[in-house]
Amino acid sequence: MTSNVPVPKVKLPMQAIGAKIFHSVNIISLFLMLTSGLQIYNANPVFGGRAGLHIPPIFTLGGWLAGGRHWHFAAMWLFSLNLLWYGIYVLITRRWRRRFVGVNDLKALQKTQNSRRLAYAWHRIIYTTIIPILLLALLTGLGMYKPAQFPWIVDMFGDWQALRIVHFSSVPMVVIFTVLHSLLGRKAGGSQLTESMFW
Repeated sequence: MTSNVPVPKVKLPMQAIGAKIFHSVNIISLFLMLTSGLQIYNANPVFGGRAGLHIPPIFTLGGWLAGGRHWHFAAMWLFSLNLLWYGIYVLITRRWRRRFVGVNDLKALQKTQNSRRLAYAWHRIIYTTIIPILLLALLTGLGMYKPAQFPWIVDMFGDWQALRIVHFSSVPMVVIFTVLHSLLGRKAGGSQLTESMFW
């Protein structure tokens, strides 16, 4: 005997078109910067000089140093402009109130036993932490790109090698953020939430 009780529909999370565009462009530009950056790295590894650890060609983009630089700088402009317009979009729409960490999130970490509320709190903390990391990556990248025009950036980190190490170190930080951002998003709203960020 079949039941005539209607099955309730699950309400799919809806993300604004601005958020969808931002996340899609970010994934593309970050992938291009990562692979082309590894091509640049191979020309003179940060650790060990020219004889240091080299990345297999399958993980690099550009084919040679100049090609890697062209791809890297093109993707950097795409990423920077995307980050800039999204920052303006977040301010205009006031999305920052729901996206960045607040006092209530810190209190939730201490008091709440609600797993979803904890996931949201950690999500906002991670989301807020990535902002200075991205700005650091852009600042150090600009210093490496135009050291003659921005010598104060190089001086800020001591010397050229230290600047390269800091810039290189921002890569695993961004990768770790991407993984945590995805996992916490799934924990808070399931796969539907993360998928709604792109389509």
